[in-house]
Amino acid sequence: MPVALILSSHVAGSGVGGGLQSAVLTRLGFRTALLPTVLFGRHPGLGSPGGGAVSDAVFAGQVDGLIASGLADRADLVITGYFASAAQVAAAADLLDHVAARRPQALRLVDPILGDEDRGLYVAQAVAEALPLELVPRASLLAPNAWELERLTGMRIADAAGALAAARSLGRPVLVSSVPAGSKTGVLWADATNAWLATHPRLERAPKGTGDLLAALFAAGLVEGGDPQAVLGSSVGTLAGRLAKGPEDLLDDGPATIAPGEVWGAPVTVQRL
Repeated sequence: MPVALILSSHVAGSGVGGGLQSAVLTRLGFRTALLPTVLFGRHPGLGSPGGGAVSDAVFAGQVDGLIASGLADRADLVITGYFASAAQVAAAADLLDHVAARRPQALRLVDPILGDEDRGLYVAQAVAEALPLELVPRASLLAPNAWELERLTGMRIADAAGALAAARSLGRPVLVSSVPAGSKTGVLWADATNAWLATHPRLERAPKGTGDLLAALFAAGLVEGGDPQAVLGSSVGTLAGRLAKGPEDLLDDGPATIAPGEVWGAPVTVQRL
C-alpha cells in the first residue's frame, strides 16, 4: 500500500484542501497521513470559517512525531498545500528534507498556495515570501495555478506558450492549472524536454477545491507508474467530468471510488506543445 503524507488544511464542512486529498487518496488505495495546518469548519470563501490556525509549535510537533513514527521513511508521496505561517513552511521543509534523504524516489509535490486571479494573494505575506524560498527548491513537482506561476516567476501568462516558458524557468517538472486556452481551460504539464496541454470546457462557476483534487489525482497516477501524458489526460478528464456533474462540494454526489483512468463524460483534448 503506497503511503501519502499531506501537509495542508483540514476543513470539516467543505471538500477542499488536505481533507479532500486525504479522502481521494484513501479511495485510491493509499495510506494517508494528514498533518493539518488549519482546522476550519468551512471554506473561508463561504464566510466565517470557524476554528483557526494550528499553532507553530503544535504543527512542528506533528512533523517531529510523524518522523519518529517511521511512516515518513515509507513515504511514496508528499503533498504540501496551504500554510498559515512561515514557521509551518519551515517545518514542512524539514519533512521534505527527511523524505528526500530516506526515500529519494518519493514524489514531493509542492502546491504553492498563494492566491488566485479572482482574489489575489490570500495567504499571509510571510507565507508568500517563505514558500518560494523554502519549498519550491525542494519540490520534485510543482503544482501552481496560472496566477501563482506568474507570481513565482514574474512572467506574464496569457496563453499556453506563456505558461510553458514560465514553467520551464523554474527548472523542475510543473503542473499548471487554470491556463488560458481561448474558450476552454487548460492544464499544462511540462518538464525540461516534454510538455502537454489538456483542455476542457470552461465552467462559469466551479466548486472550491478543484486544484486540490487535480493535484491528488495527478500525483496518484505518477506514483502508480503512469506516463505523465496519460496521467494528465485521465486526471483532467476525471476532474472535468466531476465538475460537469455540478457539485457544490467535491466530496458530495460522487462515485464510491475514484480511479485515475475513469472519465465521466467530459470532453478533454490533450496536445503536445
